[in-house]
Amino acid sequence: MPASVNRLRRSGPSSKAHALWEKGRLLAKEGQWSLAAKAFECAVELDPKDEVYLLNAAQACFNAGQLEASVQHAKRVIEIDNASELAYQMLTRALTRMHRHAEVLAFMGSMPGELRHTVEYWVGLGLANQASGRPNEAIKAYMSALEIKLDDATVHYRMGLSFYDLKLKEEAAECFRTALALGLGPYTLHALGLLVYAERESCRWAVAADDWGQIEQVLSSVADDAAAPAAVFAHAVLTDDPAHLLKVAGLMANMWREVPAVAREAQVSSASRERRVKVGYVSSDFHDHATCVLMAEMLEHHDRSLFEVYLYSHGEDDHSSMRRRIEVAGEHFVDLIGLDDQQIAERIAQDGVDILIDLKGYTANNKFGVFARRPAPLQVSFLGFPGTTGASFIDYIVGDPVVTPLNHSCYYKEKIVQMPVCYQPNDRQRPLPQAMSRSQVGLPDDALVLCGFNQAYKVSPDVLSVWCSLLTKLPGSVLWLLDWHGQAKPNLEKELVDRGVDLSRVFWAPRVALAEHISRVALADIFIDTWPCNAHTTASDALWAGVPLVTLIGDTFASRVAASLLNAVGASELIAQDEHDYVAKVLRLATDLTLRNEVRQKLVTAREQAPLFDSKRFAKDFEGLLLRMLDKHANGLMPDHLSALL
Repeated sequence: MPASVNRLRRSGPSSKAHALWEKGRLLAKEGQWSLAAKAFECAVELDPKDEVYLLNAAQACFNAGQLEASVQHAKRVIEIDNASELAYQMLTRALTRMHRHAEVLAFMGSMPGELRHTVEYWVGLGLANQASGRPNEAIKAYMSALEIKLDDATVHYRMGLSFYDLKLKEEAAECFRTALALGLGPYTLHALGLLVYAERESCRWAVAADDWGQIEQVLSSVADDAAAPAAVFAHAVLTDDPAHLLKVAGLMANMWREVPAVAREAQVSSASRERRVKVGYVSSDFHDHATCVLMAEMLEHHDRSLFEVYLYSHGEDDHSSMRRRIEVAGEHFVDLIGLDDQQIAERIAQDGVDILIDLKGYTANNKFGVFARRPAPLQVSFLGFPGTTGASFIDYIVGDPVVTPLNHSCYYKEKIVQMPVCYQPNDRQRPLPQAMSRSQVGLPDDALVLCGFNQAYKVSPDVLSVWCSLLTKLPGSVLWLLDWHGQAKPNLEKELVDRGVDLSRVFWAPRVALAEHISRVALADIFIDTWPCNAHTTASDALWAGVPLVTLIGDTFASRVAASLLNAVGASELIAQDEHDYVAKVLRLATDLTLRNEVRQKLVTAREQAPLFDSKRFAKDFEGLLLRMLDKHANGLMPDHLSALL
């Protein structure tokens, strides 16, 4: 317990309450927080107005994961002493952990003025505003904290996250750089990953390369069994080294290895099954998001005679038509907003889910803390993250023979289960391309349009150099790029000029809604892909629009997705093995109008005939995989790789 708590000790407590308090302190020193909490709460029952007993109970309950109890104890202290700084700190910590950010802001607004001049206050206010989607207010709070303590590395880091939320990547990068210079200790690898990713999003390649070198140095110095926070997504999309990704994912997964499992209800125990299989999907993206754009129809095609579907949502309701569609796509749509990881895990366990599927992986707002608690006997990574989680509590990863060939299994902590054609679901209800003229989007009518609509972080110096060589070899061509955010465009234009490109041959497309995006991408002649991170949802959009796509296949999941999609529409001839092959394939399409039209017609036919867009088939194949996993478990066998059944 903090020394400041002891200084608050009142005189004259009952001897029994004092003995219980002393017992609680000893248990707390041993890290036995649940037992310590019980002891402190017994002391509180005997002396309910003792601030020290209440504060100790709040602290112990927090450490034991009993967050609501911690909140109640802290509130009682505030009722007794409205100027208790410790009580406000404990209250806001517990509410923040439960994602009850509006309450945090309300309590911080009610704090006495004399308590609003500390770093802790401003950081707490910043965190609450940041989590409430108010990054500008968060930055103001962090600036106030820095006025008190300018060299607080963590505050610089958090302010960087808020700038990032505002899509101010360069400002975010400078905050991360300052935090690293001040020293972030165990968070160094995480901040470096965010720094490089922010720089790549702004196409500041030279500094990104230098900082990636620091990442390699830090990673090589860390033992494989260590636990270290890391920005795993950045590694997954910026490197083609699967061993690198496995290590960094494992370091992050180790952060949860001491989390105890929750108690579970009895699960299905035999292949004959006396009830339907309960399958649960966990995501914060059950709204107008790429995940739902891909899998909505697959969810709707689940065989309800065999499966009972639970959709566990921990994201905001955007009130979109997609949200409404997803809410009725499963039998149980469970809104988990406001619940902490322990509460969510307990809810899933109580529901008796047999197979729990993570749709987030190492992307924003993931729930690895839930999966670490093992609420289901089988836990699966699917769709949201293109790579291994490195986690022992994730049994399987869903792939296919292209993205996850079994000879790559040494780079996966999970066991690989392969869909027969492609791991990515698609929705035949997505909008069809509508008639649109090139003049409507500012393109010249008579040019050969090379479309590179991937996000800026996927465009590397090597990729851009190859694209510029294509412009040189194809005098009548133009480059059509996505203006994902304003800070990348000027840097990319400078790089293009440095490579000898006349900017009159470069056109920019703003971000638009899905229907308009599909209609306009259909105006392109060839979609030119990036590496080592390919187009994923963007690639299936282009293929749906009937645009020939050339990709370069690599060695990681993220670098093999477009190849899998092309294979699934019968266009594997557009998969390049190296840069020379990539250029040759683009040039052949560019100079052979007959061939290009044949490919376009093949893709138009694929909308109705190819496996990639057959949601009903995908759902059936996916259910087959789930049953194979469950049968193995029901027969007492450990998870193992499951190759595709063709």
